[in-house]
Amino acid sequence: MTVPTRPVRRRDRRRRFDLRATALFFVLLAVILCGAVFLVRAAAHMAESRPLWIGSLITVGLAAAFLGRSRWRRFSAARYARRAAEVLDEAAEQASEILEPPRGAPAALVVEDEERTRVDYTALDADGFEQAIADLCVRDACHEVAVVGGACDLGADVLAVSPDGRRIVIQCKRYGEENKVGSQDLQRFGGTCFTVHEADVAALVTTSDFTAPALEYAQQCGIVCVNGAELEAWCEGTGPSPWELVAVDA
Repeated sequence: MTVPTRPVRRRDRRRRFDLRATALFFVLLAVILCGAVFLVRAAAHMAESRPLWIGSLITVGLAAAFLGRSRWRRFSAARYARRAAEVLDEAAEQASEILEPPRGAPAALVVEDEERTRVDYTALDADGFEQAIADLCVRDACHEVAVVGGACDLGADVLAVSPDGRRIVIQCKRYGEENKVGSQDLQRFGGTCFTVHEADVAALVTTSDFTAPALEYAQQCGIVCVNGAELEAWCEGTGPSPWELVAVDA
């Protein structure tokens, strides 16, 4: 399955957001404010004890401020406001890029719905299909979900624990519409799902359908069969999950 590449927007380097510089700016501003408060308190205390000396300092300070007024303009409130606006604008732009859905996704693979994302399971490979079934279990509040399919999986592709605490064992068969799951597939799965994996709920999920002998064997053994149409209903939330089809023992 190919992963769609995401176009990268060109940025203006002059407005590049620098977290370290912004943090340092606010730290320095806090230090300046603390120093200003300290100086004001010290000046108030000295004004009570030495008013003549304080008056001289104020006169010198006013003269220095008048001479260096051009430099003080760089530290005006308007400059701080512009800087803060630039920082907020950059942060908003980054957030919009993170939330923006990837472009160029294959239309055959994912279809956006109003409430849920519908997946075309026939477009997935075997590993992707197993992961998609595991994702459905996670979506429906199962826990301890794990994809264990492989050469030595003994019939189990996905393991999970249902919201009510039952152990779920699922085998995934990504077949074409013309290739139905037969009774031999069910027999192999039935020989391990309860005895080896100790399943409370055993389910075989396929993108196609089941033969009549396979459905008969599954009913005798208590295995839940989920065909392609029922899988779509489970995915869209209009149909039950496999563990909801098995009654809870009293």
